[in-house]
Amino acid sequence: MIIENVRIIDPAVNMDQIGSVHIVGGKLHTVGPRPQGGDDVLDGTGLVLAPGLIDMHVHLRDPGFAYKEDLQTGARAAAAGGFTAVACMPNTNPVIDNAAGVRYILENANIVRILPIAAVTMGQAGERLTDMAALRAAGAVAFSDDGVPVESAERMRAACLSARRENALLISHCEDNSLAQNYAVNEGAVSRRLGITGRPAVAEELMVARELLLARDTGARVHIAHVSTKGAVAMLRQAKRAGIPVTAETCPQYFTLTETAVLEKGALARVNPPLRTPADLAAVLEGLVDGTLDAIVTDHAPHSMEEKCRPLETAPSGMIGLETSLALSLTGLYHTGRLSLPRIIRLMSTNPADILGIPGGRLTPGAPADLTLFDPDAAWTVDPEAFYSKARNTPFGGMTLKGRVMYTIVGGEIVFRRSHFTGPHGRAEAERLEDSICPSTDCKTRFGS
Repeated sequence: MIIENVRIIDPAVNMDQIGSVHIVGGKLHTVGPRPQGGDDVLDGTGLVLAPGLIDMHVHLRDPGFAYKEDLQTGARAAAAGGFTAVACMPNTNPVIDNAAGVRYILENANIVRILPIAAVTMGQAGERLTDMAALRAAGAVAFSDDGVPVESAERMRAACLSARRENALLISHCEDNSLAQNYAVNEGAVSRRLGITGRPAVAEELMVARELLLARDTGARVHIAHVSTKGAVAMLRQAKRAGIPVTAETCPQYFTLTETAVLEKGALARVNPPLRTPADLAAVLEGLVDGTLDAIVTDHAPHSMEEKCRPLETAPSGMIGLETSLALSLTGLYHTGRLSLPRIIRLMSTNPADILGIPGGRLTPGAPADLTLFDPDAAWTVDPEAFYSKARNTPFGGMTLKGRVMYTIVGGEIVFRRSHFTGPHGRAEAERLEDSICPSTDCKTRFGS
């Protein structure tokens, strides 16, 4: 396959040019000049071609909660969002805390690359550490008790020491449960208006401070999940300047929405950690711009609509994001002039690959052809009913975004193609029912022309 007349962006080598990409045998053959030959040609005029997006923080709910999502539907949603690889958290039933659980994920992965993250403690109970060596050997790419923070500093320090021995990555959900408990919203103006107890920002910041100190003490590679507060960003900035081996991520909801979204969207805007204040949002944006925050992830957290239709205080926390993440990032960061396209690709592909220590995130000849092609200027309106995910729990429904995935390619095969027709203004407009996605792992010819 030859993809020609496309804007090629590879942040790893500072490439940003119009050119062609030649794929042979599922691998990148040449990048740049138009090759000679009679291969199938895809005209990429008006599109950006980048290394496949990598989401290092998703919840696919499989095994145990397939009514919310499963590996197949999660992979479909990922492909439609431009992701060629996703790393799934272990808070399933049973918890991914042994080699058999890791193998279950790897053996049932399809459409995109699904990378298992294993638990730090058995059953995520915060007591006995998992066997990191065995889990790494089985294929775990990182370790986290995400959703259930490791409360004991002693246990977390032991985990850091174990991770250091295994050269493993620890991903920490930073909330002090004694302060956060199961409160639905940020502690602030909205919680006071609703007359309910909120989660204070200090609940996140206390745990961030602890993890930074433990990383300094042990030398372990620690990654801070879903950063949402001004104080957390400031501490991370200082820690990086001090040479502490820490990386951090945030999610589109934390640089596009504030706590007031709960007043309009109710439980659809309930998420852990909660949406914060305008000052926190501004700090997260600053952290993305100055490099304090290394990655943009979705924290894709599917729930059934029955669950999300419960009252705010009893509904589960979480929102889906695989099918809106790139568009939200382009809308909120690129089209506002805050970040260039190469910087966004670095945050959503190159850096996640480097942090996890996995292949990808760059356009290297000879490497598997995992690619994302998108139109950075295509405007569309979010329709949750058109999602490939089983879930519909997004607060972004009805929002008009700018930037849309057109093709997702994994190992040289097109696993998602957005069909389109010419609209009244002559632009290509996506039509959900005409989109193509591989229905099963048996699909040999993924998406005909």
